[in-house]
Amino acid sequence: MAKQNNNYSFIDLIKYPIITDKSTRIISKNQYSFSVDPKMSKPQIKKAIEFLFEVKVKKINTCHLPVKTRRVGKYSGQKPHYKKAIIKLCEGYNINFFSENYK
Repeated sequence: MAKQNNNYSFIDLIKYPIITDKSTRIISKNQYSFSVDPKMSKPQIKKAIEFLFEVKVKKINTCHLPVKTRRVGKYSGQKPHYKKAIIKLCEGYNINFFSENYK
């Protein structure tokens, strides 16, 4: 199956795709943004994306985003920390986030 050494599956390590204005613009350049587990390395991310979406990854850029503080009334806290990965795919491959068969 798709198990890592630390008993996590690939679907647990790739959290969700990031859909923002900037990320939808870079889809035309065949680049996709994902929120991933902060402890993942680039080779692990590449292996997970290729397994889950059946595509060929050309390049990966990652960044740790800063922790943001939130305030609700008199209580303040922090938003969860996450790592963003921008995946560039080889020519001829794409990931379809939006279903075309929507009824």
